[in-house]
Amino acid sequence: MTIKLLIADDSALMRKHLKNLFEQENGFEIRTARNGVEVLAELDGFDPDVITLDINMPVMDGLTCLSRIMVQRPKPVVMVSSLTAAGAEATLQSLSLGAVDFVRKPDGTISLSIDRICHELLIKVRAAAGARVRGATGLRGRLENERSRIVARAAGRGTDARVPLAGGQPGMVLVGVSTGGPSTLEEILPRLPSGFPWSVLVAQHMPGGFTGVFARRLNDMSALRVVEAVQQMPIEPGTVYIAKGDADLLVLRRGTGFVAAPVPASPDHLWHPSVTRLVRSAMDVVPVDRLIGVQLTGMGDDGAAAMTDLHRSGGRTIAQDAASSVVFGMPGELVRRGGASVVLRSNRIADEIVAWLLPSDTDSKETIHAARAR
Repeated sequence: MTIKLLIADDSALMRKHLKNLFEQENGFEIRTARNGVEVLAELDGFDPDVITLDINMPVMDGLTCLSRIMVQRPKPVVMVSSLTAAGAEATLQSLSLGAVDFVRKPDGTISLSIDRICHELLIKVRAAAGARVRGATGLRGRLENERSRIVARAAGRGTDARVPLAGGQPGMVLVGVSTGGPSTLEEILPRLPSGFPWSVLVAQHMPGGFTGVFARRLNDMSALRVVEAVQQMPIEPGTVYIAKGDADLLVLRRGTGFVAAPVPASPDHLWHPSVTRLVRSAMDVVPVDRLIGVQLTGMGDDGAAAMTDLHRSGGRTIAQDAASSVVFGMPGELVRRGGASVVLRSNRIADEIVAWLLPSDTDSKETIHAARAR
């Protein structure tokens, strides 16, 4: 099957090198564009299967163009982003708008540095060709998401109530996610209410330089505290730990508690931060009945074997369903292995986790659900 690829970049040299890169591969039909206006003009005529879109372009920038694409004719888009704080923020915004994935724009001499991203770019463009595009949510969808965030912040606010657990020990929610993850996490994490009794540890496949900005972005929209795990830190209830990009995150025992410990990326694992290493490290030191594994959208199978072992050992696991996944690879592999306790749409995952951790008495459940309904 031929993939129709539209390459958008204001640099003639970058367009040339990217075009040459894909022309050397089989199965691509390629056109190029210099700015967002030219991209929009190609949507009907060329009808691309995938678009690579530079963020900084004249006439019409990449973010404006992307928002128009997702309203006018939704297509899988892979953003090409500079590795700066502003570039990281713009990239995360693009993923919220509907872009499937991104690659870091090479620095320095383009002809030399393009080689460092060519393998990643090829993989991500091929994956994007089969990805599910969410498109624009529209005003109604944005208002509903914002309402959920406000309600999550309000639920339990003004109290320090924690959900009582058997034995009095809190547990951990272990989240693995890749392609399509940022927008999915922005949908799930803000739905966890204040007073959430467990910690949440997230291995999102993402390069260094982006996870810090991503953690701050999630913190601003969530009722829970969200931090990037850049150094060893105690694992506390009601806190979300985002694994540092280009590294792995382990759960280690320290005295009577646990710490989130960033470590160098393992050469034995393909994707980083590694979901597999996170889950297996937690299983080594935490009772499985205090662990919930959540496998979200992403290509590949990182974490599937580990979460299957967690499920078979008595832990609970959730796989995101195909309909709400951008790429069903990671959750699909968990389902195929028989390792999913439940399979859910992304907008139901947070509620399911909260329901598992609620006290058994009906009054407490009704109190929280009433707060959400207001």
